Amino acid sequence: MDFALNEEQTAIFDMAHAFGQENIAPHAHQWEKDGTIPKELWPEVGALGFGGLYVSEDTGGAGLTRLDATLVFEALSMACPSVAAFLSIHNMCAKMIDTFGSDDLKARHLPEAVSMEKVFSYCLTEPGSGSDAAALRTRAERTNEGWLLTGTKAFISGGGYSDAYIVMARTGGDGPKGISALIVEDGAEGLSFGGLEDKMGWRSQPTRQVQLDDCPVPAGDLLGEEGRGFHYAMAGLDGGRLNIAACSLGAAQQAMDLTLDYMAGRRAFGQPIDQFQALQFRLADMEIDLSAARVFLRQAAWKLDTGAPDATKFCAMAKKLVTETGSRIVDQCLQLHGGYGYLADYGIEKLVRDLRVHQILEGTNEIMRMIVAREMLKA
Repeated sequence: MDFALNEEQTAIFDMAHAFGQENIAPHAHQWEKDGTIPKELWPEVGALGFGGLYVSEDTGGAGLTRLDATLVFEALSMACPSVAAFLSIHNMCAKMIDTFGSDDLKARHLPEAVSMEKVFSYCLTEPGSGSDAAALRTRAERTNEGWLLTGTKAFISGGGYSDAYIVMARTGGDGPKGISALIVEDGAEGLSFGGLEDKMGWRSQPTRQVQLDDCPVPAGDLLGEEGRGFHYAMAGLDGGRLNIAACSLGAAQQAMDLTLDYMAGRRAFGQPIDQFQALQFRLADMEIDLSAARVFLRQAAWKLDTGAPDATKFCAMAKKLVTETGSRIVDQCLQLHGGYGYLADYGIEKLVRDLRVHQILEGTNEIMRMIVAREMLKA
């Protein structure tokens, strides 16, 4: 394993960072106020190849490794972790279609997903099943034309905003083997949405319940095989955990950069506050933690790319470590800003709010501990 980025990886990071700083960062505060991300942003993102980061090149994607993809999410999160995380969700959907979809389904959905002319959201969580996803109750009843979907999905990023939804629904009996994946397009009969959730962070992402009331889905929009939906969902989680960790990493790095600039210009007791040894020690501790988190994340991504047998364990460990490290660093950065850190104009308080949810989604950090412990105790 090489700990240095190669020339191509450096170019990927630089391209994503430059795009984020020019097209996202100047608007992030306003988009948060508006509670939405302008739809016209996404085709610009798609033009860079970021709509199908790990979709195979044969089907129009960028064909990047999961390590390469973490660089994109890290760089974009330096502009806005809410926007970067939403892109991660879309990419998970695109990869799922590319990997498990029939040729016909891929031909109908994948080109627009890769170009981001069609934005996808992912519907797994329900009001009564979060960490226990296999207990979901949304049902898909077979009809002559396909399926009728009935149920409610909760905490859906892009609910009422996205153009299509990958919905996990029960087509068989209880447990994970009775779950299938189906694609529901916006505007479908029986598809509706709850009110906009008033969230702590990720406020630029519209989040709503997705409600399905005898919603018809054509047979051709069954994604993959019947009864394999839960397997598909779990297959996407390792990479999703890397992505959300990368979003925490990028936001923490941005907070560090802002804090260093602030401390160099802020004077107290006759000198810049970055000259006080006690504060220098705090900066050093944060830099050490951030660097360690970055190396660990990239090791986990490398294991996933190489198919290492302990990849799932390392993805879980990286998700826990990096998201908690990121939150701790942005909180310390706010403290070093003093009262100014509490003001929206300085950009730190938004990062504190945005990163908090990273310890909850893609499997809570408690679930990450369960995964690690289970792997440790295997005979």
